[in-house]
Amino acid sequence: MGRVAGKVALITGAASGLGKADARRLSEEGAIVILTDIDESGANVADDISRSTGQTTRFYHQDVSDEARWDEIVAAIVNEFDGLDVLVNNAGIAIVATLEDTTLEQFRLTNAIMSEGVFLGCKAVIPAMKKRGGGSIINMASVASHLGYPVYFAYSAAKGAVRSMTKAMAVHCQMNDYNIRCNSIHAGAILTPMVQKSFEQLGVGAADADRKDQIVPVGIGQPEDVANLVLFLASDESRFINGAELLLDNALTVQ
Repeated sequence: MGRVAGKVALITGAASGLGKADARRLSEEGAIVILTDIDESGANVADDISRSTGQTTRFYHQDVSDEARWDEIVAAIVNEFDGLDVLVNNAGIAIVATLEDTTLEQFRLTNAIMSEGVFLGCKAVIPAMKKRGGGSIINMASVASHLGYPVYFAYSAAKGAVRSMTKAMAVHCQMNDYNIRCNSIHAGAILTPMVQKSFEQLGVGAADADRKDQIVPVGIGQPEDVANLVLFLASDESRFINGAELLLDNALTVQ
């Protein structure tokens, strides 16, 4: 217990899936956790986590592509908790469509959330983290930035941008002695509502184990697998890990 005790963490897309698991794990280890999501059910998630862990949580409605909303939320966090230590850029969507099938509207929406949203989040929190004396930014990328997934064209483009931005931000903060670390997590298939929905769109039912094995031959991970890595990167245990892309894919990308 207490690996991130006293730290203030902001997690986007925290109403379900990976964000929800991240929020619970950080709260279990002593963090004050601020959950944001466009889905208002995140308020219930925050209350449930607070009741089960005994830690302070807050929920804010947020569209991560809205620059003004980022500034409002960060200002509110700093006002209430005197600073911010951790940002987990987790919010995302996955539209199943190839290059030929993807519309410009779908491409722009996907990148507004996962590329521009990450950019806006990092830009918004850096001043607060500098004043705090440092911090940890954790960007959710994907193995889609390493491998070719034709049916996730816009998603892959956005995650590729996250991969590159993370490195540039890490170097920028390191060169300016901000003591702000920035790393990216590149997970394979994880059992979340978004992944389950993607399987359904690909015509793979819940009981179609053989088809799932063809799509993900190394198996499917659990949200807690990602949450444990987020906890490590949020904690001071990872103080010398910066600008790294951490694969969480059961060796999928090295086969």
